[in-house]
Amino acid sequence: MGTLLRGGTVVDGTGGPRYTADVLVEGDRIAAVGPDAAGRADRVVDVAGLVVAPGFVDMHAHSDLRLLTEPAHLAKVSQGVTTEVLGQDGLSYAPVDDAVLPVLRRAIAGWNGDPGADFVTWRTVAEYLDRLDEGIAGNAVYLVPHGTVRALVCGWDDRPATQAEIARMADVVRTGMAQGAVGLSAGLTYTPGMYADGAELAALCAAVGELGGFFSPHHRSYGAGALEAYAEMVDVAERSGCALHLAHATLNFGPNKGRAGELIALLDAAVARGVDITLDTYPYLPGATTLSAILPSWCQSGGVDAARERLRDPAALARIREDLEVHGSDGCHGVVAEWETIEISGVTNPELAALVGRTIADIAAAAGRDPFDTCVDVLLRDDFGTGILQHVGHEENVRAIMRHPRHTGGSDGLLVGAKPHPRAWGTFPRYLGHYCRELGLFSLEECVHHLTGRAADRLRLADRGRVRPGLAADLVVFDPDTVTDTATFAEPAQQAAGIPYVLVNGAFAIDGGERTDALAGRALRRGADGRTAPGTHPTGGHRWPS
Repeated sequence: MGTLLRGGTVVDGTGGPRYTADVLVEGDRIAAVGPDAAGRADRVVDVAGLVVAPGFVDMHAHSDLRLLTEPAHLAKVSQGVTTEVLGQDGLSYAPVDDAVLPVLRRAIAGWNGDPGADFVTWRTVAEYLDRLDEGIAGNAVYLVPHGTVRALVCGWDDRPATQAEIARMADVVRTGMAQGAVGLSAGLTYTPGMYADGAELAALCAAVGELGGFFSPHHRSYGAGALEAYAEMVDVAERSGCALHLAHATLNFGPNKGRAGELIALLDAAVARGVDITLDTYPYLPGATTLSAILPSWCQSGGVDAARERLRDPAALARIREDLEVHGSDGCHGVVAEWETIEISGVTNPELAALVGRTIADIAAAAGRDPFDTCVDVLLRDDFGTGILQHVGHEENVRAIMRHPRHTGGSDGLLVGAKPHPRAWGTFPRYLGHYCRELGLFSLEECVHHLTGRAADRLRLADRGRVRPGLAADLVVFDPDTVTDTATFAEPAQQAAGIPYVLVNGAFAIDGGERTDALAGRALRRGADGRTAPGTHPTGGHRWPS
């Protein structure tokens, strides 16, 4: 016996036309799509007038710890997200050792929080995926993070890797993929990944490509030199033979206003040459990162402790100021810092809570201080854990890129801080409501395809991404007339409207608009055949504590 979703409009994730059908779920599978299945159901849910679609795939998520520390994970499951891709931007929590982990925890506390020294009990990719399989809200896919691997092999210093070190990094990457990761991420404006040259990246990507994985870089600039940075990533993919997925493929900051057409032409030319390229974007203008990320790369060489000492050294501080305010720091995408665009979104020091929601320029003006000095003071007092929004996007670029035929959806959602970017709660309903229904940038079928089937194809998901008998019952039911994001910059942690039902592996995560206590998600692992599917799931399902 199972659950029947009766009379809904099926938008099946292929991009093909919608149709009316019943969808029968038995166990964790879609058992039937069509008429005459009602007799096999012990629960019937009337979804007439609603859309039944595959669960959405968040191609760029930062839920690496949040899936474990907040089991309900309402931000994502309430949007209809049933699968997330973790290990992003070259920095995450596997593989690690006892030396790398403490530095790493502090370096990305602004992305993921820091639940304490004893929380990360795993060290390998396999152990991390096993930990996820103990009970998570949605499914998770993992990328081996290049920066973490580089820290393991080369440390946190600003220097090129030797050939022997590159070979060792390639072995670490191969091991991570053998343990279930689907590819390699990179963060080339973050330390230590930003110290890698193209030859290092191409060597690692060759190893990834041999195993059927893909490379997902946060490349060297989204500001000045952005198009050159995109071209470098295309070159790395072309030289290595590795598929390329461009993370949060935006064109931000003043120098890139109106230049989306140039990026699209660059990508289309590469695709015509045979390069396998996909990309993801979030449907908002501001970006989000950490305040420390805007510092120049030389300042951050050696890790957080070394950077702190440089911020206290007058000579180094003068050089940092010049990079930020005159030349344009590589950490700030080669653009001179515009303090009025940098808004504090979260802090780790409770004494700084009043700064959240204010820009560096505003904080400085209120205190009668210089903005650069204010920035340095916040970094030191918050132990480099400050999250920020950067209000530097352009609507015409956002719209043009999201319509590309190789586009997928990614929230890039940071779930920590008092006022995180609303994309963490609103990305997928915003695509459906604002850009699809209100602006008409895509048909509903095309929009759902971007958010489901196309992403599933990139991840080589063996059994999800479509509404089809025999596939996993990852499903979202939404009202096409009312689905919308309610998360705002003032109140970002707001559940979307118009999504009454979400199923993960056949279990209702959202039922009647309310979160259930189901934890039916699984770690989806790359198999020996290159396809991605659940591994051994120890108990077959969990409930989160009440």
